Parts: sequence; C-alpha cells; structure tokens
Amino acid sequence: MRTPVFFAALAGLTLAATPAAALDHHNMPGKTVVEVAVGNSDFSTLVAAVKAAGLAETLSGKGPFTVFAPTNAAFAKLPAGTVETLLKPENKATLTSVLTYHVVPGRVNAAQLTKLIKDGGGTATLTTVQGGTIKASLMGDRIMLTDAKGGMSHVVTANVMASNGVIHAIDTVVMP
Repeated sequence: MRTPVFFAALAGLTLAATPAAALDHHNMPGKTVVEVAVGNSDFSTLVAAVKAAGLAETLSGKGPFTVFAPTNAAFAKLPAGTVETLLKPENKATLTSVLTYHVVPGRVNAAQLTKLIKDGGGTATLTTVQGGTIKASLMGDRIMLTDAKGGMSHVVTANVMASNGVIHAIDTVVMP
C-alpha cells in the first residue's frame, strides 16, 4: 500500500539557530525535498528513516509538500535506542506514521504560516498527511510547533524551497 505524500516542504524564515551544512542555499527549486535532505548532512537520520519507511519515491513526487524536517540533533533528543528501533523493518508502520506526521499537504512558507497563526488568534492547527494535527504558534519571531502529545519544537531554518514543496528544519521530533 502506498503511503500518501510525505514531505510537503519545510517552509519558513531563517532563524538564529540555522542548521549548518547544506541549507545555506534557501532556494533549491531544481531539487525535490528528498534531494535537498539527501544533500544536507544535518538530515542524514531523517534520510535514513525516509528510506526505511519506503517514502523516498513518494516524497520525490509532484507534491507540493510542506515538510517540518527534524535535524540529526532533533533525533538525538529521543530516548536512547528509539531511532534504531523505529528503523527496524517490523516497525515500518510506526515509522511511517511518525514521518508523515511531519508533512502537511501544500506549500506553506513561513510568512503564510505566520499569517495563519495571527489570523487564528495566536494558533494555527495544521492537518498532517498522517491525519493528525499540529498546532503552530509564535514564540517571539520563532515558529513553534506543539504535537499531539504536548511536545514542542521550533523551526530553526525556514523556507528552504524545493521543486515540490518547502522544508522547515525543526529542532525536536514531533509525535502523533
């Protein structure tokens, strides 16, 4: 069974804590969200997870996608052994659920997301490809995400444009 579109795009503004490596070019219109992630060493764990879940082809599709992409440092915050356990073939369904929870259909850049937050009285509810919701709000000028379990993540690099969407790098893995 094919999983629906995974990476919508990581859209947003560049913030103080920008991941290093390959996000120094904020417009990569010739590359898909997967190609952008593969070309950035800060997303090696995410890329491994996308491949293990069988989502690379889907996320290389037409889109558009908005992807809230956890950096390697975000994955490192998970309890010891979590990533290794999720990457096992028998946990593919759980891994797919977690990954698709980071993707929103459409191309939503940081300015659009900020407007949605302000128009929503301080909060915007985003429906993910996984089917759950993430709440977006502002903490100063930073976009903050609150997941279904109450966990919080901040967009650390926003508006990395790809041919099939936008990527917003986040500092914590959000959970459905």
